[in-house]
Amino acid sequence: MSSVALQATRNNNQITSAGVDSALLGVFVALMLIGLVMVFSSTIAMGDQELSTHTDKFWKQLIHMCVGLSLTVLIALIPVWVWQKLSMPFLGVAIILLLVLLQWGIEVNGSRRWIVLSGFRLQPAEVAKLAMVLYAASYLTRRQAEIKKFSKGIVNLGLVLAVIGGLLLSQPDFGSFVVITATIGLMMFLGGIRVLHTAMCLGVVSVAMFLMVVNSPYRMKRWTAFMDPWSDPFGSGFQLTQALIAIGRGEIFGVGLGASIQKLYYLPHAHNDFILAVIGEELGLVGVIVVVLLYALLLHRALVISRAAELIGRIYAARLAQGIGFLLVFQAVINIGVNLGALPTKGLTLPFISYGGSSMLVCCVAMGLLFGVDRQTRIREADSAQKRVHS
Repeated sequence: MSSVALQATRNNNQITSAGVDSALLGVFVALMLIGLVMVFSSTIAMGDQELSTHTDKFWKQLIHMCVGLSLTVLIALIPVWVWQKLSMPFLGVAIILLLVLLQWGIEVNGSRRWIVLSGFRLQPAEVAKLAMVLYAASYLTRRQAEIKKFSKGIVNLGLVLAVIGGLLLSQPDFGSFVVITATIGLMMFLGGIRVLHTAMCLGVVSVAMFLMVVNSPYRMKRWTAFMDPWSDPFGSGFQLTQALIAIGRGEIFGVGLGASIQKLYYLPHAHNDFILAVIGEELGLVGVIVVVLLYALLLHRALVISRAAELIGRIYAARLAQGIGFLLVFQAVINIGVNLGALPTKGLTLPFISYGGSSMLVCCVAMGLLFGVDRQTRIREADSAQKRVHS
């Protein structure tokens, strides 16, 4: 057998034996299945009002899942260095989509967040989140020596973040801006930014967000509703009060799958932003804790994968894994906090669980990147081990 054939055989054996992070795969599958079941449960009564079948959204979500899973597998097979090369073009596409959105996007409840493409509603903010993670991972890898210098390392990335943030706030989409800012901030901290610079950035961002809230009537309205939702339970505090009623009604073990009352047109967006409230009502505190633990395990595995990649010198892969973990889990934390009344209302979905095509597809692509980092790290480790054996 020729040396080329032997090398090809060895590579194939490595890919086969590389395996997959079983814990991460289990979390991924569990979240998807919980989401599918809860979308079905929370939309079961929607048929009459929307003149469609009561399983219409269930089948659409199933299609989103199948397409998303296909993307996950495809993305996982692409070498990570390809995404490093494409990080700048991908960011450019995200900026173009955000600009197109401001001009031709669909306006719903005073916000422009969707573009219609051949019947599919695309939410550019979801693309922008992933694009910023890819770009930040590449930037932190290329500028390792400069990241400790405020004027060279931090300001440049901050300017890019400001551009994306400005476009998001123009929709307006404050929630996505917060998610991206927090994710990039944590990536920079783990990437080596000085503690003093971290404190300075936190101070600037905190002041900026405070000013955005106090100078925006609708954001102030949400803040006051968050502070005391029962002062206007049929107005600004309606969503939160209905979510709290649902969660309180579920108690420890819930009222039973499918038995929610709040989803019967009492709780707005029961299948989107407030699907956790339906989980709390039907599956109780136990169901909510299970969901929280799944996201905690997702972040743990992402950081473990990142550490493994960094130990063998794959810095970009490490930063990318960190960013993916922070992005998915931080969005989940905000959504859970909103449902529990711990944070002001934000229009953010619960990753893999809430109904929505854009969110599902982008989250699946993100998981594909994470699986790709894990897979290629395992292959590199196996190759190094084999070389040590032969030497």
